[in-house]
Amino acid sequence: MKNATLRQLKIFETVARHLSFSRAAEELHLTQPAVSTQVKTLQGHVGLVLFEHLGKRTYLTPAGEELLRYSREIIRQFEEAEEALTQFKGVTGGKLNVAVISAGDYFFPRLLVEFARRHAGVTLNLSVHNREKLLGDIANNMTDLAIMVRPPEDMDTLNEAFAPHPYVIVAPPDHPYAKRKRITMAMIKREPFVVREKGSDTWNSMVESFGQHIDDLNIAMEIQSIETIKQAVIAGMGISFLSAHTISLELQAGSLTVLDVQGFPMMLNWYVVHRRGKRLPPVAQAFRDFLMSDGAALIQRFIGYAPGR
Repeated sequence: MKNATLRQLKIFETVARHLSFSRAAEELHLTQPAVSTQVKTLQGHVGLVLFEHLGKRTYLTPAGEELLRYSREIIRQFEEAEEALTQFKGVTGGKLNVAVISAGDYFFPRLLVEFARRHAGVTLNLSVHNREKLLGDIANNMTDLAIMVRPPEDMDTLNEAFAPHPYVIVAPPDHPYAKRKRITMAMIKREPFVVREKGSDTWNSMVESFGQHIDDLNIAMEIQSIETIKQAVIAGMGISFLSAHTISLELQAGSLTVLDVQGFPMMLNWYVVHRRGKRLPPVAQAFRDFLMSDGAALIQRFIGYAPGR
């Protein structure tokens, strides 16, 4: 083990987390052969097999599971050392690690640009994930801050709401209900819905919005991409429940419309989340303060659309 490197441990941890060499290579921006080579080299240093392949699936061996526990601790200690030293740089020269739920990538890069404009010399590292991956990043201490709609309920995190997040029912502009006012739930339940996959933040928000009516909806299709959902609605495949922050361009272009459904929009919040015991680097604390003071107004300016109740 004495010749193993931190880079090899990080690559090993990524493969172990995904149980996939190809997905690890994608996350690390490496080729799959490069990832395999680093893992084989690490196995040579350890003198034990870390992964086994059964059919098309990859599994950790008992030795791999044990090494994974120590690898994560080593990686965490290096990150804490880096964070501790960052305080001597202050905000300028610091590196901001932030992860955001997929709906946020429609406006969040512009928030980062504005923050960087105010704090010259800051390095930005943005990751965009689905809810499951975002929660994993928080649990594994892989991000300083996470931006999401539904903070975790089973982690010791500090969750602060910094901006409203409306959800609406969208349809193509030629839909029969496009001009109708005060559309009832009974009418909506007859329409085919194109929705995000179960377990996604959008789906969970939809369950909360529809409550007891969720099982009565006519779910025609589940799609994992917001962009594909919008195109399906534009093509006339159904209506959808989406974040108002993801459809501003389509509304401006007239390719989508928001239906006037009773009880909508559903108003939730954007949260900035971090582990309660985490010592935030100065740049992360500055970004958190930036979101709390200016986040809501900037999002409204960027999106340019605020549905009323």
